[in-house]
Amino acid sequence: MVWARSVSARGVSVQGEGAYPVCRALPEEVPVAMVFGGATLAVMMASPGDIEDFAIGFALSEGVISGLDQIEEFEVAEQAQGIEARFWLRADRSAALAARRRFMAGPVGCGLCGIDSLEQAGRELPDVSGVALRLTRADVMGAADALRAQQPLHDQTRATHAAGFLRPGAGIVLAREDVGRHNALDKLIGAMVRQGDDPGTGALVVTSRLSVELVQKCAMAGSAVIIAVSAPTAHALRLAEGAGITLAAFARGGGFDVYSHPHRIRFEVSDVA
Repeated sequence: MVWARSVSARGVSVQGEGAYPVCRALPEEVPVAMVFGGATLAVMMASPGDIEDFAIGFALSEGVISGLDQIEEFEVAEQAQGIEARFWLRADRSAALAARRRFMAGPVGCGLCGIDSLEQAGRELPDVSGVALRLTRADVMGAADALRAQQPLHDQTRATHAAGFLRPGAGIVLAREDVGRHNALDKLIGAMVRQGDDPGTGALVVTSRLSVELVQKCAMAGSAVIIAVSAPTAHALRLAEGAGITLAAFARGGGFDVYSHPHRIRFEVSDVA
């Protein structure tokens, strides 16, 4: 079975001037099981596209693997009930896999579901303070619009998130979409690693608010800048500050806010008080 990314649905649109029939494109959403060595680690609801990117990005951002060389075999199996992303890892990854399996028992839909203690919610993140990336004000100001231009599924359905990789001076050079904001970022991270892009050489851009899980994934990927069109949570900001991540938010309408490690963004003298 091959899952389509969207389906057509007929309905009735009720407006002030009356009611009329409509046919809308709706994004598909299917269970995607992350299976390691024949045992399921997690199940997420996701858009049925770019599954290999999604699975590898998930494995990296959750700390199951730290590089592609630790994957011995991989396959995607589409079934009537959903999709399985099947991994077989090197033997030396068994400890990391066992640790994540203890903390993610049962189906999950985000980076914190399935953990069994408050301490696990605040897992230690890599410190990316040493990443020497620099962006211009124009890079950040144009990020959201550049990403918006690379969202064909959103254009069709108006119901998906996106994550993009912003390279200084080049704009958004890679993007991925999904019904879930965490999934979109995992897909982007997986795609970058598969094609050899270093996340530390650019910024991650997301079409959502900035929550704890997105900052965690940014740090795990080794990226030092994350840009969002909406607001960060207070906890996400604390994590970004501690991990050395430059956090820019409200990046829309020709402006943005910077809340942590602003030294990576070059401002004109007149821009700062």
